[in-house]
Amino acid sequence: MQERYNPLEIEKAWQERWSSSQPWKVSEDHDKPKYYLLEMFPYPSGRIHMGHVRNYSIGDVVARFKRLQGFNVLHPMGWDAFGMPAENAAIQHGTHPAVWTRENIANMRTQLKRMGFSYDWDRELATCDADYYRWEQLIFLKMLEKGLAYKKSAAVNWCPECETVLANEQVEEECCWRCDNKVVQKELDQWFFKITHYAEELLDETDRMPGWPESVLTMQRNWIGRSTGCEIDFSVYGSKQKIRVFTTRPDTLFGATFMSLAPEHPLAKSLTTSDHLREVEAFVSKVQSVDHAQRTSDDYEKEGVFTGSYCINPVNGAKIPVYLGNFVLMGYGTGAVMAVPAHDQRDFEFARKYELPVQVVIQPEGETLEAASMTEAWVGQGRMVNSGVFDGLDNETGKIKVTEFLENRGAGESSINYRIRDWLVSRQRYWGTPIPVIYCDDCGAVPVPEQDLPVELPTDIEFSGAGGSPLAGLESFVNTHCPKCGKAARRETDTFDTFVESSWYFMRYASPKFNLAPVDREAVNYWLPVDQYIGGVEHAVMHLLYARFWTKIMRDLGMVSLDEPFENLLTQGMVCMETKSCPKHGWLYPEEIDNGLCSRCQNTVVSGRNEKMSKSKKNVIDPDGLINRFGADTARLFTLFASPPEKDLEWNEQGVEGCSRFLNRVWRLVYENLPIIKDADQVNVEQLLPAARELRRQVHRTIKKVTEDIDGSFHFNTAIAAVMELVNSISAFPDKQSAPEVMREAVESVVRLLSPFVPHIAEELWQNLGYDDSLEHSRWLVWDENALSAETLLIVVQVNGKVRGKVTVPADADKGAIEAAALADANVARFTEGKNVRKVIVVPGRLVNVVIG
Repeated sequence: MQERYNPLEIEKAWQERWSSSQPWKVSEDHDKPKYYLLEMFPYPSGRIHMGHVRNYSIGDVVARFKRLQGFNVLHPMGWDAFGMPAENAAIQHGTHPAVWTRENIANMRTQLKRMGFSYDWDRELATCDADYYRWEQLIFLKMLEKGLAYKKSAAVNWCPECETVLANEQVEEECCWRCDNKVVQKELDQWFFKITHYAEELLDETDRMPGWPESVLTMQRNWIGRSTGCEIDFSVYGSKQKIRVFTTRPDTLFGATFMSLAPEHPLAKSLTTSDHLREVEAFVSKVQSVDHAQRTSDDYEKEGVFTGSYCINPVNGAKIPVYLGNFVLMGYGTGAVMAVPAHDQRDFEFARKYELPVQVVIQPEGETLEAASMTEAWVGQGRMVNSGVFDGLDNETGKIKVTEFLENRGAGESSINYRIRDWLVSRQRYWGTPIPVIYCDDCGAVPVPEQDLPVELPTDIEFSGAGGSPLAGLESFVNTHCPKCGKAARRETDTFDTFVESSWYFMRYASPKFNLAPVDREAVNYWLPVDQYIGGVEHAVMHLLYARFWTKIMRDLGMVSLDEPFENLLTQGMVCMETKSCPKHGWLYPEEIDNGLCSRCQNTVVSGRNEKMSKSKKNVIDPDGLINRFGADTARLFTLFASPPEKDLEWNEQGVEGCSRFLNRVWRLVYENLPIIKDADQVNVEQLLPAARELRRQVHRTIKKVTEDIDGSFHFNTAIAAVMELVNSISAFPDKQSAPEVMREAVESVVRLLSPFVPHIAEELWQNLGYDDSLEHSRWLVWDENALSAETLLIVVQVNGKVRGKVTVPADADKGAIEAAALADANVARFTEGKNVRKVIVVPGRLVNVVIG
């Protein structure tokens, strides 16, 4: 055994051994309980970052722990390989997205292996492989057959200069990220998935998902947004047309004094009179340049324009004006809002701005609201007023009664509305899965026949980023024949949203080489659901909701039998680091700082806040550099020890150095004690002296602590801290030579307990302890309950609440014996001598408080 710990040498040797032996390659084994551990797969951006290191270290601890407990563990890795960053990189670096992606996958695979993560690399997949996305295309065709996929016109972010659609992330302050020109909203035909068909089930299931954080479930419930209310028809004055609204407040209908339509509403144009046409067109043009998220934000100024038309309030016959409002979206409800300014703050502000009437119809108990003197809307409970036959009703009863009134007259009906909209999956981009549809002038949109799948994304293409997706200009791809009539036709040139690929990859891992269907149903039945899913909370709504939806789609298509994909979910915190900046050169990387000065200009560096590691702010640490300095095990240990996994981790160089020192100390602990323990026998409990019994008690207490902290609770930081305390106790053990068998059990326990956290050093030390087999083939330690029982207890003694002494008593001592020992203690006696002892309070196992007066 080497005297000095050399992490780089040791880690390289074990990684080569693992690569050769493939110890984590698994198959279905019905004789063992299964455990499917999965971290959200990465986008191949080129290099892993500390967020990856933390996320995958968390998962690897659990995977290794479960294997040692006897589980058949599936722990796969792959690549979320399609998407916008590859296109951006192609533009910036003059390379092809496919080349850039493949090179990055190779780089990141090497980095992940260097970290010692225990993946079954035989199941590796990349979503840009045709063998993967062909099945996605098949599922789309099945959805098309069942009406769960459809095409309709929808607004997108459009850059007129670049002639391309932009993702929301590419719109910066209403301008294109690439050319800085103004972005507008443009109507294009888009493909949608009917996620609203599953809204009720997606919502109901959140009440039966105890393994998910409540915060994530709340976000999903809010995103789905179930609302119970009423749909009401307002007849257009002087026309046969009707405007339908959805409201959760039918009790306020008598207070509706104007109507607000989305500028995109299909009636907006026809309701605009000639004398208001110019103002309406200018308003619509202005709104088209604003994205939907901004239009609905609280701080966005609410504006509107009068169309010149009126509609009729169905309960009181009032003629109310129809406005277009920039805050009304066609994508929510019906795209029309009955405005009740007295009882909705947004409507109130709009009414005051445009001098529209305010009518109070709900009076709070004990108050009298006057419309003229109101400074804000009353949105609480109360009794109905100015509401005809409904006056005097409490407003909750009024909701029911007004709805019944409308239903009896054919002017409305009770309804359930959802905030969630159908999933727009079209992307006018190149680097994605081609949508398998062909357009024929005679036959219309025709699905690609299943036997012709996959529709492969061509790579023999020039990609500049200008003028939209290059697929539209590639004749060899676009020009084809209609599967129905055989005439000349053209292919769909849109590609799928990359969230589609990530919505089912976890099922493909169960049978990644299966070539008869998207998944092998038997394999999925064995491995799924995922027992533990780990990833960032930023995916709480989009990815996690889409994955749940896609699972239900595949279930209803008969491909799988499960309802929910993920049994348990852990959302880890971010890795944060203090920012550093120079007054002249701005943000600085750590290597650009020399003794607190900017290395370029010698200005004093200014420290900022701890923020999420970001290349733009240069507060990043390169994992490779960290490994080269300290080793992968130190990097793993720090990310696991510095903070609980669900909390943000604040980067601390001293903390990394401390973890490195600890591993060096563990190495020396084994090395220095090897002569004592190498030939030690099994522990004979009956012959142990008190000090040895106490050390053994701490060993088994630590085994219990670490086991409970890893298993389900993920308190890795406290588990590691417990092992550190054990190392301290072993080092301080007074007579190691007298109890070699206890020393061996203690040292081996340290190595075995650390193995899920720092596998390289643990394996090396295990070999040096004389074992030929890998720790992978051992079983997790089980604590001895008998060893946990202490023979004596140390009791704190207080006098009038202040600590005055400590006494050691037998573990089975009764209250009387403990009290007697406390009063007899010399230190305590100095404070009680000559005093009246009024009371002695004994808390068994903990303390004694002597009350004197």
